[in-house]
Amino acid sequence: MQTQTILLIIAAIISALIITLFQYIYKARSKKKNILLLASLRFLSLFTLLLLIINPAFKQNIYYIEKPTLVVAIDNSSSIKYLNKDQDVKNLTSEIRKNEKLNDRFDIVYYSFSDNLKDSIPLTFDKTQTNISKALDELDQIYKNTTAPILMITDGNQTYGKDYQFGSNNYKQAVYPVIAGDTTLVLDTKIEQLNVNRYAYLKNKFPVETILSYSGKEDINTIFQIKSGVNVVFSQPVSFSEQKKSKIINFTLPANSVGVNQYTAILIPLDTEKNTINNTKTFAVEVIDQKTNVLLISDIVHPDLGAIKKSIESNERRNITIAKPGDKKDFNEYQLVILYQPNTRYRQVYEDLNAQKKNYFTITGPKTDWVFLNKIQNKYTQEITRQTEYYIPRFNNNYGAFLIEDIGFNNYPPLLGTFGEIRLNASYDPVLYRTINNIETDEVLFATIEQNGIREAVLFGEGLWRWRAQNYIDSQEFNSFDEFFGKLIQYLASNKRKSRLNTIAESFYYGNASIVIKAEYFTKNYEFDRRGSLRITLKNKETEATQTIPMLLKNNTYDVDLSSLQAGNYEYTVTVLGENISHSGNFAILEYNVEQQFLNADVTKLKQVATNTKGKAYYLNQKDIIIKELLEDQRYQAIQKNKENLVSLLDWKYLLIILILLLTIEWFVRKYNGLI
Repeated sequence: MQTQTILLIIAAIISALIITLFQYIYKARSKKKNILLLASLRFLSLFTLLLLIINPAFKQNIYYIEKPTLVVAIDNSSSIKYLNKDQDVKNLTSEIRKNEKLNDRFDIVYYSFSDNLKDSIPLTFDKTQTNISKALDELDQIYKNTTAPILMITDGNQTYGKDYQFGSNNYKQAVYPVIAGDTTLVLDTKIEQLNVNRYAYLKNKFPVETILSYSGKEDINTIFQIKSGVNVVFSQPVSFSEQKKSKIINFTLPANSVGVNQYTAILIPLDTEKNTINNTKTFAVEVIDQKTNVLLISDIVHPDLGAIKKSIESNERRNITIAKPGDKKDFNEYQLVILYQPNTRYRQVYEDLNAQKKNYFTITGPKTDWVFLNKIQNKYTQEITRQTEYYIPRFNNNYGAFLIEDIGFNNYPPLLGTFGEIRLNASYDPVLYRTINNIETDEVLFATIEQNGIREAVLFGEGLWRWRAQNYIDSQEFNSFDEFFGKLIQYLASNKRKSRLNTIAESFYYGNASIVIKAEYFTKNYEFDRRGSLRITLKNKETEATQTIPMLLKNNTYDVDLSSLQAGNYEYTVTVLGENISHSGNFAILEYNVEQQFLNADVTKLKQVATNTKGKAYYLNQKDIIIKELLEDQRYQAIQKNKENLVSLLDWKYLLIILILLLTIEWFVRKYNGLI
């Protein structure tokens, strides 16, 4: 018990005694009957009351043993099964589970991983992607404050993500790779990589780059071909040797027909090759006959201009030209005009836009001349204050002009705009609202306006470059922001009328990619309708097989995941039950299984990870050695820890009962003796 607590209790005793003596001895001049009993009851009541107030406590030390954690991470991708190691992996996992000594020494936690890390191990070995780097990064974060060696059972073949070999230098935990796969070098030719643009333009030629590789010691000759259907459109002889193990082939193909054109790249396999799947790769190019041209007009130099250009041109179907207000440009050559912080020099620009009924996107900021802008157009006006303010964006979940998603705007940096009230005088649809000094408002930060057949978007603030940079900080890529901006450009560059049912789908997908089709359904007033019951009917063009799948509501879209579909060409129709509304389209799924491209385990990288993290690499047939060395490793010892708890000396409930009881007895005694 602490000295401070003891002193408080002594003080409580003295205080209760002084008050009692004052009330029953000093004030009671004449001797009263049972005065000693009453004084004792009062003393105990006061002392109990003070104990309740003080609530004396003492520190209690609890000692316990904390075992180190052993993380068992198992590769659940289909390459394990393709290499015929799935049963061996299951056997090793079972052996670890059953080993009593290992379970006594460690707290064993099991994970499976493929494209994502999961804290369970339903081992199916059917996942189509592997990201080892992401799994190791997440485990390192989860156990950054503990001792938790990682036993990683994998073939080391990663299909996407950053190189885990070099990223492992910063891992706190030791990694023990257990290599699952054949390590014997056999003769194999392979299409290592094929690079091609997703889009090409009619009557043009599009470039293709192919990287071929060879493992073996003999000198060999083969042929590389590109087929379109049954026709060979490109062919080139290829030779490899022990000294020349790779070759890069660059060539072009003609884009002669609009639509999705599918091709097959073939590296003719040798008779002695075991794996011939990696000798074939299917790819596609969508041929289009028009490009979206965007004109960006600015009178100042600003980082936003670069961010807008990069974002728009991230899609090969779009091109942007940057000009000054005084430059002579034919607006008929552009589908959209962006006006950045307009001033009086933009007068002719506005007159030409109105005359040609062009859609445009206005971005305002501190350099905007609002006196001019308020006069030149009548859709919105800004209060003239000559002051600035930072505005944090807040996404409008009910936005319905076109299909967009919240990309995390609430966490984005604020935009710098003009301080003051904005009045919108036309029918508008807000995309983002303003949050000012952490106060959410209904004032518009970003909106789209559609009036007299002309579409306009207006953003009341500068700093888009910060948003694009924040997107990269959050996800190490610009895709989310560029996709959001691309949808805005697509909407503004089109004059197509609103539809109550819209769908979003790519023209083709690779077989290892996630295939999700989204739909957006509106009421007759063009408000998003969450009550709809949407169905998608799919038809395989080759087999004529059809299936109907319900679409699930997710945020402000109806989604369906079609990743389980087989490769082929499909038609789809989305319908709304109870409504005479539908939307149709088509897409292709290209046959490609990246997990079957590997013939061996990547021993070199896995051993390097073990070296970088002070672990050790093992093979699947070394079960006993793995368990023995983990048990004998002196770095992983159980630790006795102390936990200090503050424990109350007395339970307040009992003290309260005692206090009530004492006061009750005192009252009855005083009543009995006629003192009340």
